[in-house]
Amino acid sequence: MTTFSIAGVQLVLEPKNNIDAMINMIARVKARFPWVDMVMFGELAPQGYSTHNAEALPSKTEARFQEAAAKHGVWVLPGSYFVREGGQIFNTAPVIDRSGTVVGRYRKMFPFYPYEAGVAPGQDFLTFDVPEVGRFGVSICYDMWFPETTRTLAWMGAEVILHPTLTNSIDRDVERTMVRATAVQNQCYVVDVNNGGGAMGVGRSSIVGPEGETIYEAGSGEEILAYELDLARVRRVRERGIFGLGQVLKSFRDSPVAFPPYVQGHASPSLQALGPLQLQQSASAEAPQASSAQAHITAVSAE
Repeated sequence: MTTFSIAGVQLVLEPKNNIDAMINMIARVKARFPWVDMVMFGELAPQGYSTHNAEALPSKTEARFQEAAAKHGVWVLPGSYFVREGGQIFNTAPVIDRSGTVVGRYRKMFPFYPYEAGVAPGQDFLTFDVPEVGRFGVSICYDMWFPETTRTLAWMGAEVILHPTLTNSIDRDVERTMVRATAVQNQCYVVDVNNGGGAMGVGRSSIVGPEGETIYEAGSGEEILAYELDLARVRRVRERGIFGLGQVLKSFRDSPVAFPPYVQGHASPSLQALGPLQLQQSASAEAPQASSAQAHITAVSAE
C-alpha cells in the first residue's frame, strides 16, 4: 500500500486553550471521513502563542492527543505547542501514531525572530516512517523560508512534508508560492495547514503535489482538507522527472559542488553587513523631524 490519507484541519482559533475543540474535531473528522489516516492542525493551535503556556515533558497536552489518537485509531499531528526543557522553551510538534505512541517530536529550527522572542531553535530534523507507506518529514512555519530545511528532509528520504503554520499577516500570499516551490523543488507532497482567519491565522491552507500542482487551497474559514496522498506517484516523479523533464534530486545528488555557506559557515562579509536581527522601527520615527513650516506645506499639499 502506498496511499495515506490526511485531513488538514483549518480551525478559526483564539490564542487560548483550544485542546477540547481540537479533540472534538478529531472525532468529527473520523466520523465524516473514516478513511482518514492522519489528522493535522496548524502551528500553536492547542494553546496559542504565549510562551507562558509552555509545559515540561511528559505534558498533559501531549497526553490528551495521545488518548484521542488511540481512541480513534488515527495518526495525529496537533500542530505545535511550547515545551520547556533544560531552562529553554521550544516550539514543538509531536507526531503520534494510531496506537497513541509518540514516534517523534520536532522542534522548530527557525523561530520567527525577532518576534518569537524567548523561543530557542531546535537542531534536529525529524522524519518518520509509516509502515508499508513511506517516509514523512516535519517542518514548522518559518522553517520553510529556509530551503535548506526542506531539502534536508528530502535528502533524508521524506516523500511528504507536513508543515503546520501560524501566519496572520500580509506575507501569507508569499508563503503560498513558497509551498508550491518547496513541493516541486523536492518532488514531494507538501501539506501546509494554517489556522483560519482571526488572531491565529488567515487560512489559505493547501495541499500541493510533487509536480508543484495545487491540489486544493482553503479559504479563510474553518475547513477540513481531506485527501488521499499517493506516494507511488512521488517515486515515479522522482524517477522520471517533473513532467518527464527535470530530475531535480538526482541532479542534486550527482553535483560535485560543495556549497560555500555549508563548508565555511553561514556568515559572510555581505551578510554581516546587514546588521543585527532586531525589531524594526517606524521609518518616520527614524527620519529627521520636519520643521513646522515643512509640516504645514505637507499638510496643505495633502489636502
